[in-house]
Amino acid sequence: MDTVQMNRLFEIVYLLLQRESMTAAELAERFEVSKRTIYRDIDALSAAGIPVYASKGKGGGIGLLPDFVLNKSLLSAEEQNEILFALQSMEATNALQTGQVLAKLSSLFRKEEVNWIDVDFSGWNSGEEGRGKFGLLRTAILESRVIEFTYYSSYGRKSRRQAEPIKLQFKNSAWYLQAFCLQSVEFRTFKINRMEELRYTGEPFERRNIPVPALEESGQAVYPSHVDLELEFAPRLAFRVFDEFDQAKVRQNADGSYRVSVSYPEDGWVYGYLLSFGEEVKVISPPHIRNILGQKAKKIAEMYEPPS
Repeated sequence: MDTVQMNRLFEIVYLLLQRESMTAAELAERFEVSKRTIYRDIDALSAAGIPVYASKGKGGGIGLLPDFVLNKSLLSAEEQNEILFALQSMEATNALQTGQVLAKLSSLFRKEEVNWIDVDFSGWNSGEEGRGKFGLLRTAILESRVIEFTYYSSYGRKSRRQAEPIKLQFKNSAWYLQAFCLQSVEFRTFKINRMEELRYTGEPFERRNIPVPALEESGQAVYPSHVDLELEFAPRLAFRVFDEFDQAKVRQNADGSYRVSVSYPEDGWVYGYLLSFGEEVKVISPPHIRNILGQKAKKIAEMYEPPS
């Protein structure tokens, strides 16, 4: 059995869990195969112990027996929990029908408690709009549908794009979309908070038989060069030090202060991040970062000087 058929078999089970039944013609159209192939898939599922049946005549179709329990046929307890975890996470994106599928699978798996995680992919200020954006992107990726959006580059340049979305990635405190851009005709990485007026076109696309580049190597450079930082934090900032840095990178000085060694991309984000600690952090090295922060702090102070 090849990977394509295996994926189709799992999706057939997933579809039949959502609906009482589907016809062979409906399944054949969805997967773009013949009805004979669908019937061979049904035989393969039956041989694997999945209680799938086909009924003929008016109102007939392909379905699962009502008392089907996946854990007796297909999935281990660990795999069930992983599926429920993934669905619970996806539900936070307002993904289509995920809540209903989660409830049904919870019942089938005989799991009473699945509401132990709540994932909010949006920022503090984006609210429903931000969650809706992730839901739309997720649906477009899973259904292989083209999206259209307005994008603002790091230089503030505005452009309207169409793209084939492939993958959502979280890196360096930000979400990115990797997609094949139809304007530039290459894979690009888009920062999601710079995407506006996002629209699901419904136009299908076939995934291109070329590898998706690593996030750092995609068409639009995501990261500048890194800078190695030596930082010293006041003792009263211990809560942020241990919240935001790997403990292996932290050591405490005799006076109670903390020395932290980290490496970050050097750009406007890292300057703003360091300034967010105010007077509670001192940059030990490198010197040029100390100078940049000093100049920025001076400009900030000048902004708030009372008018003469």
